[in-house]
Amino acid sequence: MGDVTVAGLPRYDPDAVADAGERAVVVGASVAGLLAARVLADGYDEVTVLDSDDLPDEPVTRGGVPQGHHPHALLAGGRATVEDLLPGTSEDVIAGGGVITDFAGEVRFYAEGAYLAPGPTRRETVSASRPLFEHVVREHATAHDRVTVRPNTQCIEYRLDPTGTAVGGLLVRADGDARELDADLVVDATGRASRTPQWLDANGFAAPPVDEVTIDVAYSTTTVERPHDDRRTFLLPASAPRSRGGMAAPVDGDRWVVNVHGVHGETPPTDRAGFAAFADTLPTPDVKRILDEHAWADDVHAYRFPANRRNRYEALDRFPETLVVVGDAVASFNPVYAQGMSVAALEALALHHVLAAGTHALGPRLFDRVSPVVDIAWSLAVGSDFGYPETDGPKPRGTGLVDWYLGRLLRRAHTDGRLTDAFVRVLSMTDAPSTLFAPGIARRVLAPSIRGPPRTADRVGDHREDRRSSS
Repeated sequence: MGDVTVAGLPRYDPDAVADAGERAVVVGASVAGLLAARVLADGYDEVTVLDSDDLPDEPVTRGGVPQGHHPHALLAGGRATVEDLLPGTSEDVIAGGGVITDFAGEVRFYAEGAYLAPGPTRRETVSASRPLFEHVVREHATAHDRVTVRPNTQCIEYRLDPTGTAVGGLLVRADGDARELDADLVVDATGRASRTPQWLDANGFAAPPVDEVTIDVAYSTTTVERPHDDRRTFLLPASAPRSRGGMAAPVDGDRWVVNVHGVHGETPPTDRAGFAAFADTLPTPDVKRILDEHAWADDVHAYRFPANRRNRYEALDRFPETLVVVGDAVASFNPVYAQGMSVAALEALALHHVLAAGTHALGPRLFDRVSPVVDIAWSLAVGSDFGYPETDGPKPRGTGLVDWYLGRLLRRAHTDGRLTDAFVRVLSMTDAPSTLFAPGIARRVLAPSIRGPPRTADRVGDHREDRRSSS
C-alpha cells in the first residue's frame, strides 16, 4: 500500500510556484476540477474551468453529477487539505447547514458483526450534501481573481500543437457554436466519463492500461427530516459475506441522507415501502428506525456503480506535454467509504508540488506522485470487495492476508477504542495503512482473545441476515 496521506505530503505553499504560463483550462467543474483550478492559479495568469452543465448560484443537484443525490463526506485528510487550498471552506459548508460529526463518538460504524467501540480522541468529519460541498468549493475557487468558470460549455476534443507532442488547446462548443480555445495546460477532471484514453489512442499515443474490479454496487437514497441537534450517524457498509448495507448521516437542511445498497445483484427498491423493507434487513434496526420515526423529505433516487476502475497513466512511456488527468478520471472506487473528495484534494496537493518543480513532463510526474495516493483508497475498497467470490479483476498482492488482519482488527475494535481510532485515521486518509501494522497496534490485534461472545444485539443482527438469506 502507498504511504502518501496528509501526514506524508508537504503542506501547500502558495509562494512555491513560479510563473508557468498564460492560460490553463480545466475540463469539469467537479470538486477535483475546482481544487486543481485553485492550485493552477498560483502559476497561470488565467485558469478557465469548463463544464457542460448549467451551474446555478445555489446548491442544487445537477445532471452531470449522477451521484449528486447520494451520500458524501469530507474526511479528515481531505478537509485539512481543502482548508489549506481554500481557507474557510469547512466553515462555509457548516454555515450552509453542513454538520461536523465526531467519528469517535457520534458515528456508529458496523463491521465484522458489531459496532466499533468509540475511539479515545475526537475525529471530526464534515457531513453535507454533494451539492452544498460543490457549491461552496466553487464559490471559494472562483473568488480567486485568476479563476473563471464557463458553464454550458462542452469540450469536443483536445487539439495537438504543431509538434504533435503537446496539447495546445481545445475545441469547445458553447451556445451551439464550436470554437477553439488556446491553452498552455489542459486538465481532464471529467470523471468516469473521461474520453482521454480514447483520444490518446486516436492521436498516436497509447491509452493507459486499465484495472477494473467488478462489484456492481446498486444504491438507493432518500432524505428524511432531522432534529437540528441530532448528529447521529450509522454506517453499515455491505461487507462479505453480507451483500446488503445502509447508512444514515446528518446533512444540510436539517435532514438525514439515508442510503441502502447492495452488491453483486442485490438491488434495493426505489419505492418507499420497498426501500423501508430493504432497510429492515440490515443487521441493526437503526437505519429503519430513522425512516419510521421521521418524515420523509424526498423521493428515492437510484445510482449504480458497476466496477472500481483505475487508469494506470503512470505506466505509460509516452504522454502529451501540457495534459493532466485528475480525480475519478484517474481512478474511481466503490463509493461506500466516501473517499472520493479526499483523494481529489490530495491529488490537487500533489499537483501543486509537481508544478512547483516546473512544467516539463507535468503529467507523468503528477501520475507518479498521485499513484501512491490512489493506492490507499484502491487497496481499502478493492481489498474489501474481494471478500465476495463474485468479484472479478486484478487482485492486489497480499489481499488475503491483509483482509484477514483487518478483519481481526475490526473484531477487536468492538471493544478496543484504540483500534477504532487507528482504523478511522487510515479510512479518513490522515494516516497511511502501514500504521495499522505498527508494533503497538499489531500487539492489540494479534494478542490471544479473552473476550466473551458477541453482544446480544449482534446476534440479533446475524439472525436478521440468516432470515433474509433463507427467504
